[in-house]
Amino acid sequence: MPKLVSTDATPRPRARATLLLLGPAFVAAIAYVDPGNVAANLTAGARYGYLLLWVLILANAIAVLVQYQSAKVGIVTGRSLPEILGERLPTAPRRLYWVQAELVAAATDIAEVLGGAIALYLLFGLPLPLGGLIVGIASMVLLSVQSRHGQRSFEIIVVTLLGVIVVGFVSGLLFSGIDPAEAAQGIIPRFQGADSVLLATSMLGATVMPHVIYLHSALARDRHGVDHEPGAIRGLLRATRWDVGAALLIAGAVNISMLLLAASALRGIDGTDTIEGAHAAVVATLGPVVGVIFAIGLLASGLASTSVGTYAGSAIMGGLLKVRVPLLLRRVVTLVPALVILLIGFDPTQALVLSQVVLSFGIPFALVPLVWIASSRREMGEFVNPPWLRIAGWVSAALISVLNVLLIVLVVTGA
Repeated sequence: MPKLVSTDATPRPRARATLLLLGPAFVAAIAYVDPGNVAANLTAGARYGYLLLWVLILANAIAVLVQYQSAKVGIVTGRSLPEILGERLPTAPRRLYWVQAELVAAATDIAEVLGGAIALYLLFGLPLPLGGLIVGIASMVLLSVQSRHGQRSFEIIVVTLLGVIVVGFVSGLLFSGIDPAEAAQGIIPRFQGADSVLLATSMLGATVMPHVIYLHSALARDRHGVDHEPGAIRGLLRATRWDVGAALLIAGAVNISMLLLAASALRGIDGTDTIEGAHAAVVATLGPVVGVIFAIGLLASGLASTSVGTYAGSAIMGGLLKVRVPLLLRRVVTLVPALVILLIGFDPTQALVLSQVVLSFGIPFALVPLVWIASSRREMGEFVNPPWLRIAGWVSAALISVLNVLLIVLVVTGA
């Protein structure tokens, strides 16, 4: 990968130079608008209205901090987060750590294939298992672009799909009436029983994605190269802040739009706690054109995110086990669990929501090492996290951990 010179030294205007460095965060952002987000956000809005809007706002703020730190680690150290952990951990803990990281990646993959299969069912009436198989094959085509033509070509395709996702999930708001007063109340943190905590945890897991915490460090390292001079690193970090901010602003707007749509147009309608039911309600309430656009957005979400998830799993295995499995072979293997779930007839929307809960439990395992490494002068040198970012990282990890413990208590006690 060619090394980049400092953006301060280039004759082009700084804004244009920064624009050319954007991309890795937009690939990461796909994971924040995957079918798991659709299921969690629509379910939350349909059941509880605007109640859990604050969860999305908090989660997106945490995501910005997290993804910037992940990219920063990759740029400054020239290594991905899994690679650094693979070097630091003894053999047994390293393998156990890999197991939990792979479970998180598997949960992600299940959600993405299920979402794509549901989209094909909504658009063409295809059986879910067949739809899941088609999504898997299509994702192999996308991954082959990355393998043959490099990361930049892959980024362009993913950003294009992100544009389709934005149109698919935001357009419905143009035809639905949002209650500003109720929406404002949704900013106040609160719950309504164990089920709302389960959904909040699912929404958090769907927004702050552990597999993409691992991946973003590899994306930034691979895109920008290694062994930069301090001036070049400062330029790359400046561009990365714009990259992360823009990408996650778009992803956050999409997530909030989904919840607002469900809260304003789908609340109180039977069956809207499933994607199929929500789609039917969207068609009945807002018209068939909006319904088709919604389904196309869901399909783009499934196709893009399943490719990114497979890429993340490869980075995790390569960094922790030093084992490189071809992306296409990995795609074939990881497709199996999702197809099994579709074949046995398990409720796909419920599987999507539960997969996001699994992701939420995996967040501390990715977030704690990330904050620790980004705050280590030994690893980061002069680019070590400043005190405010260090504190924000640890507070974020603590909040997520407390929410997970609260979920366990409420579920076990039946509260």
